[in-house]
Amino acid sequence: MRHNDVGSFLRARREALRPADVGIVAGGRRRTPGLRRSEVALLADVSVDYYERLEQSRNAHPSPAMLASLARALRLSVEERDHLYLLAGHAPPLRNATGRYVDPAMMFLLDSLTTVPAHVMDDLGTLIEQNRLSRALVGSWELGDDRAGNVIWRWFTDPASRALNVPEEHEVIGRGYAADLRASAARRGDDATADRLIADLLDASEEFGAYWAEMAVEPLRTTRKRLVHPRAGALDVQCDVVLSSTTGHRMVIFRPQPGSATADRFEFLQALGEQAF
Repeated sequence: MRHNDVGSFLRARREALRPADVGIVAGGRRRTPGLRRSEVALLADVSVDYYERLEQSRNAHPSPAMLASLARALRLSVEERDHLYLLAGHAPPLRNATGRYVDPAMMFLLDSLTTVPAHVMDDLGTLIEQNRLSRALVGSWELGDDRAGNVIWRWFTDPASRALNVPEEHEVIGRGYAADLRASAARRGDDATADRLIADLLDASEEFGAYWAEMAVEPLRTTRKRLVHPRAGALDVQCDVVLSSTTGHRMVIFRPQPGSATADRFEFLQALGEQAF
């Protein structure tokens, strides 16, 4: 294999992975090492034909967004991700920047969480990756565009996004989102993505504008929430936040409160699958 082309690098990283590394059940004996091309394509949300052409160097110009999806699917380290960008002729993304790349340690943790809902989002509130129970609980948000998958945007512009949360907690949650966004925007400095999100929220929501004017600054922290799912019923959870030191992403884990029936109801959601939402 050549050392300086995208296809050879992708193939080498694919063959170095085991199905268990990415949360896939192997399902019998394999004739070749590593993941199948079809499995990488599924994880990266691309067609098998497109991925095969990438490995065969018949498509030498993948976009930065595609490279981020491939880096996430192949569990590349930050250094490996940056190398992939350079091979493809793109500047590596800035560390702690918005993007669909999730560092391998966080992806491993997400793959390991099979009994509780969990998802990964960037510092502006855009969902990047969800486990199966997260999709069953809130729906598939990480497949949408930046606004459709942004928790803060949907909270202030789409009333349906609040349906899981009990009404008496809405004000606290909204204030928390505004304060967290202000903290994230300050850390980013002069950042067009954050500025555009804030401007659009101010135009779209008087409620957000009122909270934003309070000038509160507080990063997202662990919070107790009461949820009401249409099929699973009342859920009493602690939303724990785990931070990535390499990307600035957050993993939110919906931990059942001790003594509640929430763990049993998560098992029910697991059985229902994504159609539960």
